[in-house]
Amino acid sequence: MGNLKANMTMSLDGFVAGPNQSASDPLGVGGEQLHSWLLSLKAFRESHGEEGGEVNTSTPFAEEILGNVGATIMGRNMFGGGPGPWDQAWRGYWGENPPYHHPVFVLTRHSRAPLEMEGGTTFHFVTDGIEWALEHARTAAGAKDISIGGGASAVQQYLAAGLVDELVISLVPILLGAGARLFENLGEPPPPLRQVEAVEAPGVTHLRYVRGS
Repeated sequence: MGNLKANMTMSLDGFVAGPNQSASDPLGVGGEQLHSWLLSLKAFRESHGEEGGEVNTSTPFAEEILGNVGATIMGRNMFGGGPGPWDQAWRGYWGENPPYHHPVFVLTRHSRAPLEMEGGTTFHFVTDGIEWALEHARTAAGAKDISIGGGASAVQQYLAAGLVDELVISLVPILLGAGARLFENLGEPPPPLRQVEAVEAPGVTHLRYVRGS
């Protein structure tokens, strides 16, 4: 059985998305700066069918994010389409061939039939809570890992429940000032985390934590 992992890019002031998130600006004002370290990498570009890109100290982290994942869990906002009942015409931000290529479980309050896309990605819309989503993601993933794809609320729920096995924070030297914080709504006492790795790379520092005791 694989681990439940979360990989999040965060600003120095603790935000994983900027303010005023919307369907046209899902990362909020200034939020696109968070992922510059990833978007320029060869590993990321290859996963999206593009050529070129850099190879640097961040490459193993990008390969880890993209590899050995058998299922993904994400929140409603990350899939997009706006709040409330589903607009059936909305099929996600990624086009007809999303980059996941495995089952994706979307946490939502509104039911919707599974959405089968090209390349092996099927979106399952989960209204029965985070434990149900994790149980079915584990079944789908087999021996591979399960990734919490975001956003902040989805990761918070799994952290608060003590279910996250590994958390990688990619810390970038920008200040967003407002937006979605990662480390909120975690309950009391907050979940224990133990740092096991810190790696400096161009424009980012990768911090790896495992579940503490």
